Amino acid sequence: MNKADSVVIIPTYNEKENIENIIRYVFSLEKEFHILIVEDNSPDGTADIVKRLIEEFPERLFIEERKGKLGLGTAYIHGFKWALQRGYDFIFEMDADFSHPPKDLLRLYDACSKGADMAVGSRYVDGKISVVNWPIGRVIMSYYASWYVRLITGMKIGDATAGFACYTRQVLEQIKLDKIKFVGYAFQIEMKYTVFKKGFKIVEVPIIFTDRVFGESKMSMKIFKEAFFGVFSLKFRNWKKY
Repeated sequence: MNKADSVVIIPTYNEKENIENIIRYVFSLEKEFHILIVEDNSPDGTADIVKRLIEEFPERLFIEERKGKLGLGTAYIHGFKWALQRGYDFIFEMDADFSHPPKDLLRLYDACSKGADMAVGSRYVDGKISVVNWPIGRVIMSYYASWYVRLITGMKIGDATAGFACYTRQVLEQIKLDKIKFVGYAFQIEMKYTVFKKGFKIVEVPIIFTDRVFGESKMSMKIFKEAFFGVFSLKFRNWKKY
């Protein structure tokens, strides 16, 4: 296998309309990235598309198949462990639906290669909201969710729920990944707060977030409630165990 220093982890469930395009876009960038698809047994045939593309990109594209829809957080933990075992230095999270601009992988990489321990692709920097095609109700909910997280936790991060990020290897090696509790979007808050509590440097990189065109959002009220109520538990954890 050709050694690249960076891998992009993309969890998938029913992303047949997006997955080939996002893979080809990432592979067209001027920097070499590998991609790991963590696939949760999509009934729409997403895995078959990825396996066909692996024949075209055998040393850059990988798939880990799971037996069912087990949650975003567990998909990323699975991917983090896979990436650490294979020696990648920069490990990225990204959605399959183009809401996270693939070209901004380069900017996240640049931030981490210049000293950040974690770089976050942020919709909310310096009071500005950079979101396209979201209903106003969802924009308000997301923006104030991040405000709420800052209020409770003390983190100075504008977009605490962002799912577009780069971690350095050193950060993930110092987190007890099996202790990460949340499985929905609260996972993103929990990971950032863990990085914050361990004293690592987090940098926000402004991006323009565009709502998906194809496929369906995985957001639900259950996921929202986990994030809302879970923030309190983060505040009172014994962080020596993490």
